[in-house]
Amino acid sequence: MKKVIIDCDPGIDDSLAIMLALNSPEIEVVGITIVAGNSPVELGFNNAKRVLDFLGRLDVPVYAGASKPRVREYVNALDTHGEDGLGESFLPEVQGQKIPEKSAVEFMRDTLKTGDVSVIALGPLTNLADLIDADKQAFLSIERLVSMGGNFRSHGNCSPVAEYNYWEDPDSAKIVYETLYNNHRKIEMVGLDVTREIVLTPEILEEMKATNPIIGDFVEKITGFYFKFHWEWEHIRGCVINDPLAVAQFLNPQILKGIEAFTEVETGGISIGQTVVDSMGFYRKESNALIFTEVDKSGFWELFLARILAISVEECRLRFEKYYKIGD
Repeated sequence: MKKVIIDCDPGIDDSLAIMLALNSPEIEVVGITIVAGNSPVELGFNNAKRVLDFLGRLDVPVYAGASKPRVREYVNALDTHGEDGLGESFLPEVQGQKIPEKSAVEFMRDTLKTGDVSVIALGPLTNLADLIDADKQAFLSIERLVSMGGNFRSHGNCSPVAEYNYWEDPDSAKIVYETLYNNHRKIEMVGLDVTREIVLTPEILEEMKATNPIIGDFVEKITGFYFKFHWEWEHIRGCVINDPLAVAQFLNPQILKGIEAFTEVETGGISIGQTVVDSMGFYRKESNALIFTEVDKSGFWELFLARILAISVEECRLRFEKYYKIGD
C-alpha cells in the first residue's frame, strides 16, 4: 500500500474525497491535516472527524494546521459549502475528539522523513508552504504531490481567472511551485479544466441511494446545499465534485492526461491566484508541473462509485453507465 497524507479543508467535496481514499485498498491514509479554506480550521477538523466517524475510521489521526493564509486575509467558502461546511447537514459533533497539540506541519515533517509518503492536497497550500519554511528537506521527501487547485484554459470559480484554493492563498501556492522548480520536482495539478467535467447529477445520486442507502443518504445529506449553489450560480444540474478527482488520479494515473509545463502563481492585482502555465515554452524553463487537461469521465465514475458504494465495476456500469455517459 502507498502511504498518503490528505491535506484538506472539509468541505463537501473534501469529504467525498476522504470517503474514496479510505475505501481504496491501494493506499493507506496515515493522517489527515487540516488547513483553513472552505471551512475555518477548527470547523474543518470537526468535519473530518464527522466523516471518519461515519466511516468507522476514527483510527485515522487528524491534525490542525494553518488558520489563515500567509499574506491575505482569510475568506472562507461557507457560502458554497453551507454554514457548517458540510452542506448544512448539521451532523452531530464527535465527542471526545480534541485538536492534538502536535500541529499539521510537525506531523507532516515527522511522517515524510520516514520516506515513501505522498501528499494529496485538496485545499490551499498554506500547510505545505509552512512545511517548506520549517523543514524543506521534509517537503522534498514527498513521493508524489497531487494538488486539487488552479486552472489553465478554464475560467475560475472565484474570479474570472482563479480557482479558489490558489486564490485563497496565492503566496503559499507560489512558494510551493517555486520550491519544486528550484529542486527539479513536479506537482500534479488537478485543476478546473478537468474537475468541471465531474458533475454529480440528481440521477446519479438517486441511483446511489437505491444501490447503497446508507452511503447514498449520507451523500445526499451533505450535497443538497451544493446542488442549490451550483444551480443558482452556474445553472448546473447537480454539483461539481472537484476533490475526489485528485484522489482518483493518485489511484489511477490513467484517468487524467495533460501537459508538462513551467507554472507560476500570480500573487497580486486583478489576476491574483491565477496559475500562469507556460504551455508554449516562452520562458525556456524546466517544467515544475503536470497540468491535466483531459479526463476519462467513465473511468472516474467507475472508480469512485464502485469504491464508495462497495460494488463491483461491472455492477457500477450496469446501474450507472446511462447517467455518466451523458455528454460523452
